[in-house]
Amino acid sequence: MSFAVATRASALACGALLSTALAVGTARAESTLPAELPCAVRGAWSAHPAFAATESTLAAARARAQAASKPLYNPELELAYDRDGDERTTTAGLSLTLDLSGKRAARETVGAADLSLAEAEAALRRSGFAQQWLLAAVGRRAALARVALGEQRLALMQRFADLAERQLQAGDIAPLERDLALLARNQADAEQATLLGDLAAAEEAFRAVGGDPGAAPVDGNCPAPAVGQLTDRFDPFATPEGRVALASATSVEGRVRLAERERRADPTISLNAGRLDVGSASDNVLGVAISVPLQFRNPYRAELVAAQADAEAARAEQKRVELELRARAERSLRTSEALQQAWSRWSKGPGPQLTERADLLERLWRAGELSTADFLTQLNQSLDTAFAGSDLQSQASRATVEALYATGRLDAWVGFDRPFEKTTP
Repeated sequence: MSFAVATRASALACGALLSTALAVGTARAESTLPAELPCAVRGAWSAHPAFAATESTLAAARARAQAASKPLYNPELELAYDRDGDERTTTAGLSLTLDLSGKRAARETVGAADLSLAEAEAALRRSGFAQQWLLAAVGRRAALARVALGEQRLALMQRFADLAERQLQAGDIAPLERDLALLARNQADAEQATLLGDLAAAEEAFRAVGGDPGAAPVDGNCPAPAVGQLTDRFDPFATPEGRVALASATSVEGRVRLAERERRADPTISLNAGRLDVGSASDNVLGVAISVPLQFRNPYRAELVAAQADAEAARAEQKRVELELRARAERSLRTSEALQQAWSRWSKGPGPQLTERADLLERLWRAGELSTADFLTQLNQSLDTAFAGSDLQSQASRATVEALYATGRLDAWVGFDRPFEKTTP
C-alpha cells in the first residue's frame, strides 16, 4: 500500500465542495460538506512533525526491503604466492557460496512483508492523527458555540437586570425581585468566565494537533454512517488496526519460511588457477574445491521453533483484534445513529428558538403575568435547553468521527486513500 500526501500549500488551496457517501450494508447516508474540513486535515498532517517522522520511517522500510531482495552472497577473490626453496607457486582464486536453499527468495518475501507492515503502521499513525484532529476541531467548535450561547445568556441577564432596575424605580417591583435579577446577571458572568476557560483548553488541544485557532471556524458536522447489516459487509481488516494486525501476521509467517531455509547449508565452490615454477621449469596449476558446512553442532532448530511460536501468537493476536474491531464498529455505529437521530429531532423542535422565547417571557414579565422568579426559572430552562442542544450536536459530531474511524472509512472521507497532485507554491 502506498499513498501520497499533498503539501500544505495545495491542501489550503482546496476550494471545491467534497461530496462523500458512507454506507455499511445496504443503508446509506450522504452529506455534502465544505472542503475546508478534509483539506484542513490533510494540510495539518503534511505540516505536522509526525508526517516527516512517518515518511522517514517508510523510506527506511523501503530501503530494508530493497536490501532483502539483493543476492545473499558475494564472490570472494583470493590471490596467493608461496615459495619453498626453488619451488614457487602463484595462484588466483574465486569462490562463491551458492544459494541452493532459496534463502534470498525467503528474505525478499520477509522484506516485502515488513514493508507492508511499515506502511500499515504509517497509515495507522495518519488515521489516528486525522481522528485526533477532527475530534479537537469538533471540541473547539463546541466550545465556541457554548461561548456564543453564554454571551447571549449574559446579554439577556444584563438586559433583565437593567429592566428590573427601571421597574424598581417606577415602583412596579420590589427590591427583592431586583436583587434576583442582579444575582442572575452575576451568575451568568461567572459562568461565562468558565466557558472562556473551556474554550482556551479546547484551543490548546487543537493547536497540539496542528490546528490553527486563528483560522476560520471549521464545520464539525460529518455525514452520519448508518448501521445496516454490519456483519455482512464490515471488514475489520480495512481498519487501520486491522491492517497492522494482518500485516504483522503475514510478516511473522514469512519468517517461519526463512528460518526453515536457513537451516539448510549452502555449498561454496572455489576455483583456483596459477603457475608453479620449479627452478627453470614451470607449469600451470588448476584447482576446484567444494565445501559444505556440517551443521550438526548447531542445527538451528531453536530458531525455527521460535519463529513458529511467534507465528502462532501473531495469528491469535489477529483473531483477538478482529473480535475487538467488530465490537467497536457496531458500538460506534449505533451510538452515532442514535445521536444523529436525537440531534435531528432537537433541531426540528422548539429548542433552537431561544430568542423568540426570551422575548415572549420578557413581555409576559413586564405585563405582570409572570413573577420575577417564574421568569428566571423559565428563561434558565430555555438557556439550559439551548446548551443541551449544543452539547448534543457536539456529541453527534464526535460519534460520527469515531464511527468513520472504527469502520475504516475515515481515510476515504478525508482523502488520504487516494493520491493527489502536489503543486508548487
